Amino acid sequence: MVKKLVTTQFTLLTVARVILGVVFFAHGWQKVVTNGLGATASAFEKMDVPAPTLSAWFAGLAELLGGALLIVGFAVPIVAIVLIIDMLGAIFTVHIDSGFFATGGGIELPLVLIAGLLAVAAVPQTSLGIDALLLKNKLEGAK
Repeated sequence: MVKKLVTTQFTLLTVARVILGVVFFAHGWQKVVTNGLGATASAFEKMDVPAPTLSAWFAGLAELLGGALLIVGFAVPIVAIVLIIDMLGAIFTVHIDSGFFATGGGIELPLVLIAGLLAVAAVPQTSLGIDALLLKNKLEGAK
């Protein structure tokens, strides 16, 4: 019973990790490819984001590459830290003056994303990710 519960929890965390990865990848794709980094930097400048060009590059690449890495389950704790920094930047430069709710541009969505990142980073990854495969190979090699 306990083993089945743990397996279910790991499966649900894998699904959560992949969903977070898709969300971040889509936002990164929008910044880097759809809009382009120049347009993203211009938008950041209009929102008074400090160092808008550097911030656009950081946010775009962190979200695009970080999202892809979450999807495949590689370096999850490190990726989570980078994306949490990205979301804290978004909160304190763009969302904080807009209240709480996402419908008004508030901090709600970045906070939810941070919560999800904390959850998937806090537990070892399952066999459905590169981190788990690397750990499994390392453990088998140590025998």
